[in-house]
Amino acid sequence: MNQHVFLFGGGPPFTEKMAKKYVSLLPKKNGSIVLLVLEREGWEAYMPKYTTALNRLGVNEFIYLPLPSTPIAKVIECVLSSSGIIIGGGDTNSYADYIVDTPISTAIQDRVLRGVPLAGFSAGALLTPDICVISGKDHRSQKLLQRKGLGLLQDMILSVHYSEWEEKDHLLETARLFSSRKYYGIDEQSCIWLKDNQIQAFDGKGIYELINDEVVQVYKGVENDLQWNMVY
Repeated sequence: MNQHVFLFGGGPPFTEKMAKKYVSLLPKKNGSIVLLVLEREGWEAYMPKYTTALNRLGVNEFIYLPLPSTPIAKVIECVLSSSGIIIGGGDTNSYADYIVDTPISTAIQDRVLRGVPLAGFSAGALLTPDICVISGKDHRSQKLLQRKGLGLLQDMILSVHYSEWEEKDHLLETARLFSSRKYYGIDEQSCIWLKDNQIQAFDGKGIYELINDEVVQVYKGVENDLQWNMVY
């Protein structure tokens, strides 16, 4: 089965094109999309931001799994029967604690290997490679942190909120510490779609790549829309 991962550089919603692509990849058999999110004040009221774009495309079956209050066994059960997976945004360290460092990670890996599409927003995107690199602007220590990732992507390291947080220096530091990889910065309201670890399309405001020690903007909104049309 082909493996599909959608990496969003900020919080929801889905961009229109990526929502359509995500829905097109959902298995034809019955099953709900599971949302793994941090449990914090107001989390339930925030869920429509993730689901509204999918609702408009006829998708209405969702299971919300707030962490860490949802028992791990229940999360695993829901993930293993899911038609799609969404990992939300928030504190990346907490997501790594509650997902990557628990048996939930194995369940997610299994479903993605079986062709179930996964979308990660901000922290959820950072978790997807084999190495999760967390910006100093994302936690109290204000220093770059390395965590184990889900391993859904190989040889890639990400920076999210790229333009909004002015993360060029973070991306350059990441490249110095973790060599021989591909390095991408993703703006908010922007997304990279990968199939079998290969980039298929960009969408949104802006995507950046470190090429020959220079950060290059490889996608800039509708100006590069022909690129989307070619691969979509």
